[in-house]
Amino acid sequence: MNTFTAIVYRDLACAATATLITLLLGLAFVQSTSLPPGTHAPFVPVFVAVQPQHAWFGQPEPAVLVD
Repeated sequence: MNTFTAIVYRDLACAATATLITLLLGLAFVQSTSLPPGTHAPFVPVFVAVQPQHAWFGQPEPAVLVD
């Protein structure tokens, strides 16, 4: 096998792998954004850890300014 053939095979393998990765990431994005937040597809078991919302976003009570 000469150098040119090796380079072509390497480039084709890299291009095929990059295409596959891009396709998988694109499908994951489409699946994750296919429904509005808070809704779930029918007949899909969903296990969600319950945590109060105030623990995720900001402080549980308004900040107090001190002079």
